[in-house]
Amino acid sequence: MRIERAERPEEMKKELLMFVFKVYQSTNGAYPALEWVEEKPSPDDFEDFRRVYEPFLEFRLRGEFDELYIMRDDEILGTVALVYNLTEKDVWWVPEQIRDKKAGLIEFFMTSPQVRGKGYGSMLLSFAIHRLRELGKTPYVVTFPNLEAYSYYLRKGFEKVMDYRDFVVLKYTGREEGALR
Repeated sequence: MRIERAERPEEMKKELLMFVFKVYQSTNGAYPALEWVEEKPSPDDFEDFRRVYEPFLEFRLRGEFDELYIMRDDEILGTVALVYNLTEKDVWWVPEQIRDKKAGLIEFFMTSPQVRGKGYGSMLLSFAIHRLRELGKTPYVVTFPNLEAYSYYLRKGFEKVMDYRDFVVLKYTGREEGALR
């Protein structure tokens, strides 16, 4: 298992689309949230999912992600994207209060259903936090409060800093549950 930077993420679109669909299936359509879609595709309908999600994925791969990392063995086991040039992008879903040169977002963070609970997500998240800090950025996550990921981030050292639209904004403080203080 290794974590590698996707140098040409657009060329991985088909593989990433299949990976995200597996995640969508395993969460019974909860993640990705597809919040812009009135009628979400069935978790059993790849073609409908592709129709809805592919243009969004293309947009993110071309212009939104500053860095994309893939954890893989023979296949994709997890993904995480970093978005840190926030002042140069149209990121309507990020509040003005954190849209500056010091903030870095952890996005597109997910693991394959077959490796959940085995520590791969923790490794990927730690990698992303370390990389953002290496770049001089403060790690943030913008997520939905009703997703399983919300409580996961809280356990991993993120703290809620604000509600914004339908989202919640979390900032990494490094204070993990159960950690010595």
